[in-house]
Amino acid sequence: MFSDRTNWKLTRNRLTDALEAARSGGANILDLTVSNPTRAGLRYDEAAILASLSAPLAIDYDPQPKGLRQAREAVAAYYSDERSGGGYTVHRFDPEQLVLTTSTSEGYSYIFRLLCNPGDELLVPKPSYPLFEFLADLEDVKLVPYPLIYDHGWQMDFPSLEKAVTPRTRGVVVVHPNNPTGSYVLAHELTLLNEFCRERGLALIVDEVFLDYHLDVATTAPGCPVEPSSTASPSSTSAIACHPSFTANQDVLTFTLSGLSKVSALPQMKVAWIAVSGPSAETAPALARLEVIADTYLSMNAPLQWATPVLLGQRESLQKQLLDRVRGNLAELDRQLAEHKTNERLAVDGGWYAILRVPVTKSDEDLAVELLQRKSVLVHPGHFYDFPSDGYLVLSLITRAAEFCEGVGRMLEFLNY
Repeated sequence: MFSDRTNWKLTRNRLTDALEAARSGGANILDLTVSNPTRAGLRYDEAAILASLSAPLAIDYDPQPKGLRQAREAVAAYYSDERSGGGYTVHRFDPEQLVLTTSTSEGYSYIFRLLCNPGDELLVPKPSYPLFEFLADLEDVKLVPYPLIYDHGWQMDFPSLEKAVTPRTRGVVVVHPNNPTGSYVLAHELTLLNEFCRERGLALIVDEVFLDYHLDVATTAPGCPVEPSSTASPSSTSAIACHPSFTANQDVLTFTLSGLSKVSALPQMKVAWIAVSGPSAETAPALARLEVIADTYLSMNAPLQWATPVLLGQRESLQKQLLDRVRGNLAELDRQLAEHKTNERLAVDGGWYAILRVPVTKSDEDLAVELLQRKSVLVHPGHFYDFPSDGYLVLSLITRAAEFCEGVGRMLEFLNY
């Protein structure tokens, strides 16, 4: 009765079962996997946010496939603001090169439909966010992984990219910075990526939802002649913060995705976008086809589009709060790890997550389940993010500070018992 594309394994994993059992038993769980910023103790300007949703113009129905011009202009201004887009995107972006969507997931769906026939392939990083697999299944697209390798910092493995490409490959997905590794695509990697895609006629699909959350302290002037040090501590004053947005990439056809979910810490306000850049001979037909796709779905609603300028403006306060939280928790994690030499925190340049490399005494899932059962601490096992082997735990850095401190203490006590 059902399509093969939805033939997923629908049984719950052991960690979910263990979490439900712990909560049913009355345990007070210290959650080190928090990803919902609206429940992380941030201070929102509720009055401004709610008022933005009551624009009288929202009563009128004005179907614009790419999104209302005012909303697209607000997004374009975000990319033209040197405080946004990783700190140094100082080019002006044309609102006509933007297509609004209700989520980055919907944006991926549009792009997969635009680029791929059934059975075509996209190269995706590993480790990375597990949502890609479901999105690809729903669009009848095959994902072919390429590894990110760790050597004093995360790097793209270009020899593996060369081996992974086939005549059915249509594009390369990169996450900038990656979730959960927190690694940005560096300047020399972008040069190699553009060469790789240009030679094979491939598109770049870039997820930049965490772009603004760079953890470096010191910065350089726009232009950034020096790349970030992969070994620099986020608290180091020698760290370099320069991670420009891919919206400035003109070398190959590039689709950049982002949205309010992370930019303004407003996941409930379903506003996201696709920014199209590259050679005009490719961007023009891409935008024309995307406009038809968007017009077919008619998914954007008027109140949120009229509210977009105000909602984007909320990022200034909320990003500061989140970065303070992330940096504080990362410093606390490092402080506690200094007393437990058998566990290592891997380098992180941006985003909301930290990865611990731990001794392999059992599977990551067994480790996470036992930690929950014995210490009431919830972490994610590395295999949730397609780590190639055991020995990795993933922690959220936006957990409330007191809970994070206590949870890390219990976790390390358990790991070093």
